[in-house]
Amino acid sequence: MDWWEALLLGVVQGLTEFLPVSSSGHLMIFRELLGVEADGFLDFTVLVHFATVLSTIVVFWSAIWKILKGLFKFRYNDETDYFLKICVSMIPVAIVGFFFKDVVEGLFGDDLRIVGACLCVTAVLLTLSDFFADKVGSRNRYRNGISWWQALVVGLGQACAVAPGLSRSGTTIATGLLCGVRRDSMAQFSFLMVLIPIVGEQLLGLIEMAGGGESFGSGIGALPLLAGFFGAFLAGLAACKVMVALVRRARLSWFAVYCMAVAALIFILG
Repeated sequence: MDWWEALLLGVVQGLTEFLPVSSSGHLMIFRELLGVEADGFLDFTVLVHFATVLSTIVVFWSAIWKILKGLFKFRYNDETDYFLKICVSMIPVAIVGFFFKDVVEGLFGDDLRIVGACLCVTAVLLTLSDFFADKVGSRNRYRNGISWWQALVVGLGQACAVAPGLSRSGTTIATGLLCGVRRDSMAQFSFLMVLIPIVGEQLLGLIEMAGGGESFGSGIGALPLLAGFFGAFLAGLAACKVMVALVRRARLSWFAVYCMAVAALIFILG
């Protein structure tokens, strides 16, 4: 992998991690377009995902710090309530990660038709959320703008979004809006709920690689890894801020049109 290919893939990851168009699906598409070899690509994927986690922490640092300070007051306050609801949202993806990891990894092959089908599902969810979200969410009066059952339902959406082409941000945001979470509450919750699962996933990946005896990124090289990391981090900063604003004010069905167009190209050209 050349440094410019790594930079491009990093930018793709950073943008699509937060925009509701599927980062995993786009990484697979661009890997095929660039002809990047599979050797070392898992290491690269781990690194660029970690870069987008860092960009999320930077964007939401004030909210994260507020939650941490509230937790260390050791009483049940708004921050404790919010954190525990994030924990509830992580239960489904933890079950998938522990018991169905092999099944999920089997989806990340060379068959882009899976990506195309999942992009269609993403498009349907985004379109439905625009039609029903404002009507349903206007009646939400739960603490922190989200209830326990809504947190669990959003978590189920995140668990389903491990499939390539099924956007994590798109699925969780659309699922939350459809079950009544207000727009202003859903954007932040969607991005914060993924921090611990992604960090945990990347750490497990690093541990497994270390146990395998191979050095991290041995099939790629230091320069492409650095280029991919900074590309994903900077693009992630921009995309995260844009997506928060879009969820609060704009319609998501425009992204549905994009997802359907990409899916159509995959089925036509594939």
